[in-house]
Formats: sequence, structure tokens, C-alpha cells
Amino acid sequence: MDFNVIKTAVAAQFQHMQAYQLFRVDIDKDALWQLYLSSFPEGTNPIYRQRTEHDCSCCRHFIRTVGDVVTVIDGHLVSVWDVVVGDRAYDIVCAKLAMFVLSKPITGPFLHYEATAGTDRNFEILNVGDSLMMSEVKTWTHFFVNIDRRFIKPKVDIPALVAESHTQHDVFLRSLREITFDSIETVLDLIAQGSLYRGEEHQAMVLQFRQAKTNFTALHSWQEQELFAWTYSVSGAVSRIRNTVIGSLLADLSEGRDLEESVRSFEAKVAPTNYKRPSALITKAMIADAKTTIEFLGLTSALDRRYAKLSDITINNLMFADRSTRKALTGDVFDALEQSTSTAPKNLDKVEEVTIDRFIAEIVPRADSIEVLFENRLQGNLVSLIAPCDPTARHMFKWDNNFSWSYVGEVADAIKERVKAAGGNVTGDLCCRLAWSNYDDLDLHMVETTDNVRYEIYYGNRYQGASPNGGRLDVDMNAGVGHTRTPVENIFYADRRHMRPGTYVLFVHQYNAREKSDVGFEVEIDYLGTVQRFSYANPVRRGEKIVVAKLHYTQKDGITILESLPTTALTRTLWNLPTQTFHRVAGLMMSPNYWDGRGVGNRHYLFMLDNCRNDGTARGFFNEFLREDLNPHRKVFEVLAAKMKPEDQDDQLSGLGFSSTARNHVVCRVKGSFTRTIKVVF
Repeated sequence: MDFNVIKTAVAAQFQHMQAYQLFRVDIDKDALWQLYLSSFPEGTNPIYRQRTEHDCSCCRHFIRTVGDVVTVIDGHLVSVWDVVVGDRAYDIVCAKLAMFVLSKPITGPFLHYEATAGTDRNFEILNVGDSLMMSEVKTWTHFFVNIDRRFIKPKVDIPALVAESHTQHDVFLRSLREITFDSIETVLDLIAQGSLYRGEEHQAMVLQFRQAKTNFTALHSWQEQELFAWTYSVSGAVSRIRNTVIGSLLADLSEGRDLEESVRSFEAKVAPTNYKRPSALITKAMIADAKTTIEFLGLTSALDRRYAKLSDITINNLMFADRSTRKALTGDVFDALEQSTSTAPKNLDKVEEVTIDRFIAEIVPRADSIEVLFENRLQGNLVSLIAPCDPTARHMFKWDNNFSWSYVGEVADAIKERVKAAGGNVTGDLCCRLAWSNYDDLDLHMVETTDNVRYEIYYGNRYQGASPNGGRLDVDMNAGVGHTRTPVENIFYADRRHMRPGTYVLFVHQYNAREKSDVGFEVEIDYLGTVQRFSYANPVRRGEKIVVAKLHYTQKDGITILESLPTTALTRTLWNLPTQTFHRVAGLMMSPNYWDGRGVGNRHYLFMLDNCRNDGTARGFFNEFLREDLNPHRKVFEVLAAKMKPEDQDDQLSGLGFSSTARNHVVCRVKGSFTRTIKVVF
């Protein structure tokens, strides 16, 4: 037997394998050596002196060093023993070694600290006489290979490098299995439309990962997937994607985390604090899914919105219509007769304040005309009724009609409702509510000075209980990082009887100015249902404190405002109407979610005023109005509603709206068989 044939074949195989990535498998090296010796057919490994001919310490060292090396070629695991040498005995040995090695899992990359493995040859002097000249020299050949420098590392570093590679393989395999194609396409869409800060820097890696996952998914067995992961994990940066910021975004989306929340987390890691995303977070796939649903449900025409007008409304859904406008209403003559039927008169001479329910039940049926005083404090109550352009469109809301409403500033309800949604107390005797519209961290403070004792309510003592006068901060938003562009904060005093006489100074502190757009803030001071609103439209520098109001409290007089931001007491023109003036009510109605005797959600009372004209800020609909089967597409609908605003028109139903959940009042002048000025309380 010529050992050179197996030696040369193994060396050539190893040289070929080095063009790829080399790995080791989980194998007992001594067991591999013993298999090598025991695999020789009988008579092909004779005893030489005391050991068999192939029992050689040099070859043993080689097999322990290189015998477990494998690579992956065309998706198949290949070992250094996958050779055919043309010698039956050696072919049998190689086949058994290959089968044994290939049955074991990969443990990590092949790394060695020397440039060679094995011994090419050595020599033995055989004494045949007393003279050295009479001696014979025998040459022994052994397994031997040269190792490419890519696989050579300092011996002390190899264990750590192998462990790191194994960890990387595990993480990459997890990424391939858990990161979804949907999340990949979503991120690529965000990058393409410029909605991801510096997203183009990550685009190449995401594309590479998409290709890797495509190839991975096409494999048929977990063994093939393991080999694929090992090949990638040691050969490219894409295998480390999960440990990058873009990988964290992909993982968050794959786990079902909200798109807005996931991107906000990404931006917190990579974006400057004043960064404002230029585009909404919707993707092509989201738009396509929403479009499919809308078309399937037959709701396409329902998306086109306009301002409602009196002729859109049936008299059945009006609690009051001015006589001069009833002819514009739909419905037959019997409806009109029923609406105008008089009720038994009641003595209203001494009525100064009535609830909205009593106003509707006892006063409205006897009224020929109603006027309301449009106070400056009611500017946040401006509201428009919105109708579908197509009156035959299918219903897209939770109620059985296609009408919606929009308050000034594109909100579905007042700041109070935002505080309530955030878990804040809105029923206290004194409530101070702060609202703003960006990622800044504004903080609401109240400094109490009573009995010469000063106490400050702010985020630092939020969890220490009530102040000496019963005040608390219960909502603190956008702390740490910006979480929302509709934040609120709330300081409330549940019971005024716990308040001591003294001075109360309310101010706003800019803790962290993150943005340069949508600056300023609004503050509502709500005392026993009387709400006063203050607006500050200028940027607030970091660390700056803006005093909103200096209040004085006594048990006799309650709250008195000593100083404040510029008040809105002067007459202004809002939505084509001067404030501090009475205006004729064209129609009084419930919000559409309470029409036709059905009720869904909060009830709103809408006083539609003559000549009231929206300034163009109305929103066609809000996500909270939508049917449940449209909720999966709420992000797309949010953008659609912002883009598809009603066009300006003269004959629109706009006026003042009041929520049943928000304590408020409006002064009405009612004319009929009597003339009376009444304070209607909600």
C-alpha cells in the first residue's frame, strides 16, 4: 500500500475546502483516531515492530487537529475525508471516517495557531552494522496540509473567537426564523418613502437579509437550515443584523409591536432630539391591505367627505330647528307637525340655571328661536358636522349612519377627554390641564403658598401623595423620551374644601425641548365646571418657565385669577363669528352616534349656528369612530382622514358642541311665548 495516495488526496481535499469557510464538528478526537485505525480491512495494517504500520504519532496529531474539519459546498456538508484514492483499503477507511464526521453537528469555525498541520515526512536510521556508513535511512510520510492564513489566529484568542462565532450563529438562526417578511417589507417601504431617519444607511443590510431569509425559507430540513446559518454567520455582517438598531426595529415589528411605537424606539436610538419625521408611518403593504378591505366592504365612496348642511338632516334627528330653516329639512309634513307640537307651559320666570336634559325636555319644545352666547372660553367647543359626499355610501362608523363631527383643531373631543383617556382625574373641583403637540417634555407645576408655607406640585413628588391642600399631579407624559405628539398633563384638587386660602401659581416648565415645530401649549383651568383656556404659541426654550396664571383662593369667593397669560376676554372673530356675542341657533341636535334613538359612546350636544364657517381644519372622521372590522387598518385611515378634508362651503352645519362627559355651560337666549336668558349646564 502506498500511503502517499491517501496523503495526497486528503491534502488536495483540504486545499479545495479552504476556498470556503471551514468548521469543526462535535466529535471525540480520540474516538476519531481509533476509528481510523480500526477501519483498515484485515491484513492491510500489519504490525510493524510493536504497533501497526499506520499507528503513527504524527498522523495521530494530524487527525486530532484536522480530522474533524468540514465545510459547506452547495448546501451540502463536506469533510476532509470525502476522497476516493483508488486503493480499496484506503477508500474504506476514508468512507468510514467521512460518515462518522458528517453525522456530527458543527460546533464552530476551524481556527488554528500554526500555518501547517501534521508532518510532511521524517527519517529513521536503521543500524545494520557497527559503522554509520553501513546504516540505512528510512523515510516515513504522514498526513500534512498547509493552512490558509484566514484560519490562523493566536492560540490564546481561539476559544473566545469560537464562542463568539457560536453565539452569532445562534442569534442569526433566531433572526432567520423569527423576523418576518412582513416586517422586512414594512421597513423597506419606510426607507423608500423617507419615513425612517437615515434609513438609506441600513437599506443594503435589510436587502441582504431579505435575500438570506428567502434562501433559508426554501430549505427543506433543519439540518440544511443549520448549515445555511453557519455559512452566513461567519462570512457576512448581515448575520449580525439582530444586534443592530435596524435589526431591533425588524424584531419589534415581527413580534407584533405597534409600528409607531417601534419606529419611535428606533428613532430614540439614532435620531437627534429635535428630529421630526417627514412622512406618516404607513407602508405600501398597509395601504394595499386597507384598500382591499375597503373595496371588499364597499366603503370606497364613504371616504369622500364634505360639510353637512341642513338638507342632509331629517327633522327626527333634530331637537330644535329655527322656523326660518325648517323648510330646508328633509322629512314629511307629519314629522314637522310632530316636532312643533306645543307642550304644557311651565313657570320659567325664576329659572336661571338648568341642566341640558331639562333644557331639551321643557324649554326647547316651546322655543321659536334660540341664541347662544359665543364666549371666548368656548373656542375649543367649535364643531362641524361632516357628511359623506355619496349619500348612498355604506356605513363606515360604529353607528347606523355616515355622519361624523370634528371639533376645532381636528380633535374628536376636548383636552379634558385627552386627559381622561390618559387616566387623569377630570372630576375634581379644580382641574388644571396642559396639552401640547410635539415630543417635547413639558411639565406642569403648581406652587401653593398657604399659611406662609410653600409647596410645589410637580413630577418629582408625583408619587408622594396629595399636597397640603389636596392637589395632585396624576398625568406626566413624554418624560425620558418622546412617546406621543398629543401629550397632556393634569393637576387636580378633588375637593375644594381641603384647599386653604392663599396663592396658587400655575406654570409650565420646558424640561426637554426636542422639536422646533408644533411649538407652544394650551392650558385649561376648570373650576367647578367653568373652563378658561390659555394659549401660548411661542417656542419654549429648555429650562424656561412660563407662568400661566396666579390664582387666589378663599372659601367664600373660590378661585380668583390675579394674573395670567393674555386672556381671551376681548372680542375675536372665530369661524366667521365674533365672540362675546349672541348667535342664532339654526338647529340643535345630538351627535350622529345618538341619532334615531340609538346610542354609541359619548353623547355630544351640537348647537349649529347661523353663518358659522369652519376655518378648514375639520377632519373627515376619526379612528375611534370606525367599525371594528376597520381597526386593523387604523394607521392608513388616520392618514386618509388627514388628507381627505372637506372642502370649504358656505351652507355648512358648524357651531358649538358640548360633550356629556365634560362639565361646561352655555348661556342661551330663548324666544317664544316668552324671552328668557338661561344658563344651560352640561
